[in-house]
Amino acid sequence: MKFCTNCGTVLKLDPEKKLLTCSKCGTEEPAEDDIVMTRNKEEQDKIVVLGKKERNLRTTPQTKAKCPKCGNTMAYWWMVQTRGIDESATQFFRCTKCAHTWRDYG
Repeated sequence: MKFCTNCGTVLKLDPEKKLLTCSKCGTEEPAEDDIVMTRNKEEQDKIVVLGKKERNLRTTPQTKAKCPKCGNTMAYWWMVQTRGIDESATQFFRCTKCAHTWRDYG
């Protein structure tokens, strides 16, 4: 996740232009070559952007959570405000064994 150097807003990826753009002030930056885009099946208009460096970080906390893919009982977790500010944040989990990622809307 990158932030605008002018106003601090989270930059969004424009996949067609391959640029990171600021929705507040219009600043544009070139996207890194190692950016990975994934689409959630339920929310086709949402794009989660992670660079290779961020995908390999293991600084996130761990908790007991059963992976729906491999059955492992430990997962990394983090929270993201994916909906309106008046709604609760979405909790994401990533299996420590197979790296499968899933979410809990809480």
